[in-house]
Amino acid sequence: MRISELSDKTGLKEILFCADHDIIHGYVGDLLSIVMRSAKADSIWFTVQSHVNIVAVAALTGVKAIVLCEGLEFDNDTIEKAREEGINLYVSNESSYIAAGKVYELGIR
Repeated sequence: MRISELSDKTGLKEILFCADHDIIHGYVGDLLSIVMRSAKADSIWFTVQSHVNIVAVAALTGVKAIVLCEGLEFDNDTIEKAREEGINLYVSNESSYIAAGKVYELGIR
């Protein structure tokens, strides 16, 4: 499913849109070393981490979109780094569990 369709169907708020990738997998996690080990390419990643290092992890693993949950906000450095790396950014007021569950219901595994 394309990230634009997925975000529309789940109510994610777009912060930075770089490209409309196909999303095949989802991942929920906040410990960056585990995300680096376990997240798959072409994923949407749900987290409460907002610092610039999440963009490096996404670029390294091939994650195409990061969703910051719990109503938190990305700082400007993170947004600028994501723009440079071509990583889409979204926010959700919901918990990672609920936001990821909506994506799971759409068939993203």
